[in-house]
Amino acid sequence: MELSKLLSAVLICSIGFTLNASEETRITYKSAKSSSSYYQMAVQIGENIGRKTDKKLQITIEESQGSVQNVKEVRKRKGNYVFTTPPVLVKLALAKKAMFKKDNPKDYSKIRSLFPIPFLTMHIVVSEKSGIKTFKDLSGKSLLIGKGTFGAKEAAKYIKLFGLKGKTKLIGAELSGAVAALKNGQIDGFATSGSYPAPNVIEAVASTKVNILSMSDEQIKLTKRDKLIIPAGTYSQIDKDIATTTLPVGVYTTTDMSEETAYEFTKAFWESKTNLEKQNIWWKAITPSNLTMFNAKLHKGALKYYNEINVNIPEKLK
Repeated sequence: MELSKLLSAVLICSIGFTLNASEETRITYKSAKSSSSYYQMAVQIGENIGRKTDKKLQITIEESQGSVQNVKEVRKRKGNYVFTTPPVLVKLALAKKAMFKKDNPKDYSKIRSLFPIPFLTMHIVVSEKSGIKTFKDLSGKSLLIGKGTFGAKEAAKYIKLFGLKGKTKLIGAELSGAVAALKNGQIDGFATSGSYPAPNVIEAVASTKVNILSMSDEQIKLTKRDKLIIPAGTYSQIDKDIATTTLPVGVYTTTDMSEETAYEFTKAFWESKTNLEKQNIWWKAITPSNLTMFNAKLHKGALKYYNEINVNIPEKLK
């Protein structure tokens, strides 16, 4: 081949590579701890959106220490940063309250909503041999609650609200070792806040005999959370309904993401929902009607998609 033709061929290949590379959009999805159901959801979302867009959207899943960290990272993240968190934390960040009271709320003003995902669901799992059947029975017992997560804070709050502070030994260790510790009798129970069916709860019921504590209506009212029923049979050993608490969770990004990318990302998620439901039952509960839970405005790209499919959007989100 003549030198000029060879150079032309190399140039054409280089241009083609550049064009193909430019067609790919990289997205960082900050999720949760790798042992949680939310990390599993993130992987499912990433894989499905990647397939739906013919890998035009390249999604990297990052492990996180919790929802608060996800929100706080908005201050330093640039580009296509996607993260999960309960809407209440975004509301607190914008209002400069609680764990965000020392932050500048302007740093969070660029947060935009995309779509809902299965809600946080509290599970209090105890070994059958512990003899624990109600929250009252946790007196004198040990409960591993995790470390730095929503579930850890929520479990500690419930112990206080239900009159068990100082009576139940709370262990702030990582949940990754909870099932083994329960099986070996090192702890009497553990608390976790993943969506049901939660992977670590499934692992627990497969490893040893357990009970999952149910809350009374009075206890649920004290928590100021929404009530949720985990149906009997959700977990192999549990043959009765479990009344517990739940908290909405959404997927967010910032105004740094382009309208086109937000549109494609949101569209691909909803068009993948049928396949997601085949992977896990928890996806069936998610519909566009859940958008009302958001406090932050929808990203313009997401709003464009919802308008196309005629979703009724609250004014506060437009």
